[in-house]
Amino acid sequence: MSSPSRPFDTDLLVVGGGPAGCAAARTAASVGMDSVLIEPDALCRNLYRIPALNNVLGGHTDGTALAAAVTAELHGTESCRIELGRYVTGLRAHEDHVTAVLDDGRRLTAPHAIVATGVGPRGPGDVPWITAPPGLSPPPLWRAGAQDAAGRTLLVLGGDRPIGTFLRAHPRVRTRLLVAYPAADDYKTEEIRDDPRVTLLPAEHLTLHPSDPASVTAELLDRSGTTHSLNADTAHLALGSAPTSPPGDLVRDSSGYCPPVAQHPRLIVAGDLRSARYQRIQTALGSGSEAALRAYYTARDLPAGGTG
Repeated sequence: MSSPSRPFDTDLLVVGGGPAGCAAARTAASVGMDSVLIEPDALCRNLYRIPALNNVLGGHTDGTALAAAVTAELHGTESCRIELGRYVTGLRAHEDHVTAVLDDGRRLTAPHAIVATGVGPRGPGDVPWITAPPGLSPPPLWRAGAQDAAGRTLLVLGGDRPIGTFLRAHPRVRTRLLVAYPAADDYKTEEIRDDPRVTLLPAEHLTLHPSDPASVTAELLDRSGTTHSLNADTAHLALGSAPTSPPGDLVRDSSGYCPPVAQHPRLIVAGDLRSARYQRIQTALGSGSEAALRAYYTARDLPAGGTG
């Protein structure tokens, strides 16, 4: 807690325990800053869903290995207090500090807060080009393993990049993916269009019928105006993500993201919450580290140059 000699609870609040938040806490520790990291689930929880990595430095071949390494480093960082199982119900920026209200009623204060709560998966009800029965929400494709796909036909809703990750992770699994996707996902399908297991279905609209335990049926209206009946063993989501941010003083754009330049000077946004454009593990790690250094330089009224 705060004391007369230290008016705030910590030097830095970090909201979100994904790659960006963990990088922020580690970087803060490297320059002598104490931090409190608040995460409602597990550290790097989304990394565990990535079965194959081909764009991350450091020799990690899958998300589980990277998540384990990051988690071990954070738990070994004495200057970072980790509040797992807690989430922020209110985030307020004041003239000289930030207050985070936790779900248990506690209030934590610091000169700055880094918000790195990232994104969550979108469902059929979140996109206008899909009509689905109320309450129907197929699982994300990243949850499917080899045993779920072998010898089966999967209807994949959307063309987001986890499809490519799934195919790279299971190169010898004999499966068929029917990928129905809107025009906005055209560029994302470039990496999968040459895989013989993929059938690309450019869609104007897709209507999912009530699901049966043994099969999935749908009607697809393609972009030429022709209707096709689709049959598959299961359906899976690859619709991309939507930003998730705590209530309070963050400024959101029309898409729900929180552009860093629009925020109060004491609220620093890092990772995937910034924009859909740079949603990569490497950019999240870099932005988290940069955010911590920004708080460090600002708190000490130092110029933006490095210290070596």
